[in-house]
Amino acid sequence: MHVLGIDAGGSKTVALLATPEGRVVAEARAGGANLRTHGELVVEKILHDVIDQVLDGQGLRPSAVCLGIAGVDRGDDAATIRGVMRRLGFRDRTLIVNDALIALVAGAGRPTGVVLVAGTGSIAYGVSQNGVATRSGGWGPVLADEGSGYWIGRRALVAIMRHADGRGPRTALTPMILEALRLSRPDDLVNEVYEGAERRQLVATLGPLVETARAAGDAVAAEILREAAVELVHAAGSVIGRLGMRGDVFQTFLSGGMFRSIPWLGTEVTGRLLDVAPRATTTLLATEPAVGAVTLALAEASGGARVPAYLGVAVPES
Repeated sequence: MHVLGIDAGGSKTVALLATPEGRVVAEARAGGANLRTHGELVVEKILHDVIDQVLDGQGLRPSAVCLGIAGVDRGDDAATIRGVMRRLGFRDRTLIVNDALIALVAGAGRPTGVVLVAGTGSIAYGVSQNGVATRSGGWGPVLADEGSGYWIGRRALVAIMRHADGRGPRTALTPMILEALRLSRPDDLVNEVYEGAERRQLVATLGPLVETARAAGDAVAAEILREAAVELVHAAGSVIGRLGMRGDVFQTFLSGGMFRSIPWLGTEVTGRLLDVAPRATTTLLATEPAVGAVTLALAEASGGARVPAYLGVAVPES
């Protein structure tokens, strides 16, 4: 019996094939597979490619699959992803969950605690000791995703244009980002950043430049990252408060590329979270979220994984 765990994120997709003991025997990577950002056809192609890669030469059919992907909390998106997986040949023992859940399980080994994700997008997700879940954010770049790579990058670009227009202060972000993008003038950004998933992904990669500017003393960059930390803590605090966990002992895991590429952000968020839940500990997730998908796939293969029910949502009778 082997199982397949997949983490489909905004910038990359990771698939792990594992033994019944949880030992990873094959790994594959591909591009981002976010339904709202990339569209159904691209998501299906990415999942097809990454599954083909990870199973190549193994001669195996997974006993169970767990796919962690954003958007499956929404009924229409969940149905679309289930259809994609059926077309790929996975009908039975196929668990499709929010990608924040697999990140939490990767850190804690079980669905208990809080995870704060800041990658291309952002979301806070938590599960209480009694198995009830809730979330905050994760509604995409138009409606939410504060503190994410895209949010930080977009704020940096807005600051450049505000200065160019005489509406905002001078910032070191202007020469740094123009040079990085090989552009001559701020108005060249228009063609560079508008329309399409690839351009949105480009914006989401600008975070490290904002950190470089902050470390060099740029006040505009410092304020962008300070606000990012505040927004991320607001999201985590909302989850912690609604689950009644402010006085509890639990773990919060910081997951996603922004915490790895901007260490200051993780330190700032960790310090601010002490005011929200003083008895909790906050650590950077050191494990691939796909490992959490493997854990859930093993549980599914062994009789059925239990996905935490959202706060205020009735659990259907079996």
